[in-house]
Amino acid sequence: MLHHATSRRENEEYGEQILSKAVKAGRRTYFFDVRATRADDYFLTITESRKMTAADGSSQYDRHKIFLYKEDFSKFAEALTDVTDFIRRNKPDFFESEAEKVTVEK
Repeated sequence: MLHHATSRRENEEYGEQILSKAVKAGRRTYFFDVRATRADDYFLTITESRKMTAADGSSQYDRHKIFLYKEDFSKFAEALTDVTDFIRRNKPDFFESEAEKVTVEK
């Protein structure tokens, strides 16, 4: 089951953070955060953060979040692999150019 929330501040209310990875991709950053519930079950939050620049030059961030729970990990991973494999087969150039633009931080 996937849930959506819009506030990065809410992120701090959802369990202890165990591991975090950030993927920078141009004006977007994707955060993959492993969190633990009080019962020590893990779940994953995936946050897209996009830098928005206003006409006056000020910046703000637009954020979108999904929650992925343990019972859905395998199904999610399988679906992600299926769709990325399809794209690799049909549009391999998408991955060649993106590999140069995207960085992963620990």
